[in-house]
Amino acid sequence: MPFNTGELGKMIAAKRGTLGVRAAAKEVGISPATLSRIENGHVPDLATFAAICEWLDEDPAQFLGMQPSDNETASVSVHLRKKKTTSLDTANALGGLIVAAQQALRDREKI
Repeated sequence: MPFNTGELGKMIAAKRGTLGVRAAAKEVGISPATLSRIENGHVPDLATFAAICEWLDEDPAQFLGMQPSDNETASVSVHLRKKKTTSLDTANALGGLIVAAQQALRDREKI
């Protein structure tokens, strides 16, 4: 399941209600322009995403499709910002590295 930017934007708008973008952004700790972009469907960076989820009092996993049951293993996906200097092979290699590192950390926690 890809990152659900539409749902995140709707939740921001609902929580913000009649509160202006500037005031809401100040509560979150981000710029008004950033809050507006995310509310309109843009993907936030990780720090901004964490701050917004905390402000919304929501689990970030719901937006990332990472809510496995007790008997399931979470699937992992990697999202990289598009850069003209990053080839598809490089992006796939980086994604594989990130997934492998996450799995190694999970395995280490089981010991």
